Amino acid sequence: MESVASARVRQLSAGIFAELAARKRQALERGVDVIDLSIGSPDLPPPPWVMEELAQSSRDPGNYGYTVSASAEFRRAVSEFYQTRYGVALDPERQVVQVMGSQEGLTHLAWALLDPGDLVLVPDPGYPIYEASVRIAGGEVFPMPLRPENGYLPDLGRIPEEIARRAKMMILNYPGNPLPVLGTDTFFSEVVQFAKRNGILVVHDFAYSELVFDGHRAPSFLSVPGAMEVGIESNSLSKTFSMAGCRIGYMVGNEHVLRALSTLKSHIDFGVFAPIERAAVRALRAPAGSLETHARLYQERRDALVRSFAAAGWHVPSPPATMFAWAPIPVPGSARTFAIDLMEHTGVAVTPGDAFGRQGEGYVRIALVQPADRLEEAARRISAYLAHRRAAG
Repeated sequence: MESVASARVRQLSAGIFAELAARKRQALERGVDVIDLSIGSPDLPPPPWVMEELAQSSRDPGNYGYTVSASAEFRRAVSEFYQTRYGVALDPERQVVQVMGSQEGLTHLAWALLDPGDLVLVPDPGYPIYEASVRIAGGEVFPMPLRPENGYLPDLGRIPEEIARRAKMMILNYPGNPLPVLGTDTFFSEVVQFAKRNGILVVHDFAYSELVFDGHRAPSFLSVPGAMEVGIESNSLSKTFSMAGCRIGYMVGNEHVLRALSTLKSHIDFGVFAPIERAAVRALRAPAGSLETHARLYQERRDALVRSFAAAGWHVPSPPATMFAWAPIPVPGSARTFAIDLMEHTGVAVTPGDAFGRQGEGYVRIALVQPADRLEEAARRISAYLAHRRAAG
């Protein structure tokens, strides 16, 4: 049996991420000291009280059965978090759904809402699961270019009327990945009006909600008047609390949308491991100031990267949020060729921007997932690499 995959799977490609993983593995086998700045997997541990809760709960033999769905305590903790952090009131019974991370949540949401041929507006560049989830569900995508001249926000006025009328859903992501850009209340208000005029559901991926720098805060889409009528918000504990491997998150907002998601999930999964859920509750009820302390660690890494890369001859714009920098490639050629060449000659791994869409060509995404001294070491290697490239013409 040479071809057993469905048509939906055959349209997906492993792409650059698989290629980068293979090249990193080969480099490690050769004894290369790889500095991996390509994947947004937090290297910092969860807060101590979260790990302690997970350890204690794991020792309880009563916590190893099916959980089926989220506990009332988890839903209340999410609601409290939203009220405290964003001033958004949620009904914990009807407006909070637990998911096994943002990837799972967004994929299942597409299954729950889209019929074959339904059209979804997706950001370009954007995180790959946005497009993949739509295509797996049989839907079609219309890319919304995110360009610097518009502050990396989609220009809603340039979306053709026939596309806007046909679209069923729009996916947004602020603070963004790969673009570390903040949304604004003004922009979100425009989105709400656009969605109401065209009958579009807005899905806002808020995974980097707390990794915001320089004393700023990221607004929740749901904090904008009217947003609850047209949208939902997705978040996880992966980035904010360094719980990426725990696979737990939530979707909040419009209860009708979440009811459809809940119905689908009731036929697919049996809930999150209870100790993980209990650890998540502890995380969401974090002590005052702990989230700001966590963000400052990434801010210090950002500063180290921007400063050391500039000294190496590569100007990297200083990101206002997230664990990523989005940088124009410093030499002629394609982003993919540059990323592979950089990996081969320096052992520094970054992700080419075209992995996130056509508009990503000419850029790379650099993840702040190494300590400052490793970022500075990466800069030293890159300095020698760029000097050689420029000398060679």
